[in-house]
Amino acid sequence: MAVEFHYSGVRRIKRRYHQKFHQKLISVINVTPFVDVMLVLLVVFMVTAPLMIVGVPVNLPKTAANFLPNQLEVPLEITLTGTGEYLVMNTPVKLNELISKLDVISAQRKNKEVFLRVDGVVQYEKVAQVIGALNRRGYLEITFVTENDGPLLVN
Repeated sequence: MAVEFHYSGVRRIKRRYHQKFHQKLISVINVTPFVDVMLVLLVVFMVTAPLMIVGVPVNLPKTAANFLPNQLEVPLEITLTGTGEYLVMNTPVKLNELISKLDVISAQRKNKEVFLRVDGVVQYEKVAQVIGALNRRGYLEITFVTENDGPLLVN
């Protein structure tokens, strides 16, 4: 009875070494980092979205007017609240300072168009006074800001 012993330890080590580095490439996309980034962006958006809303609550009258096209420059905005406050670009001002503040802001702008936001309970006399003062100072493009979906009065 004859027994043969073969020493092939070196070959096995080499074979295992090459198999470890020459395996098939895994072509599965790891989506975990993508999901992490998207969740962070979602949280950031959810926190900042409420801050982008206009800060002065005004009950605007409803009309059947069309929307205005988007503009490149933020328009000059005057707000008359139901409590009797006057605001220029969300900054409270007194009635006698309204036009002077508007002049300072409009000096740095190309467009002199004014958006007028008036609460529905404000008396017409106050609105007319503001419009008259604006007109006298050269602000001839005055646009009333209203809510959409109001009654259509003309058939």
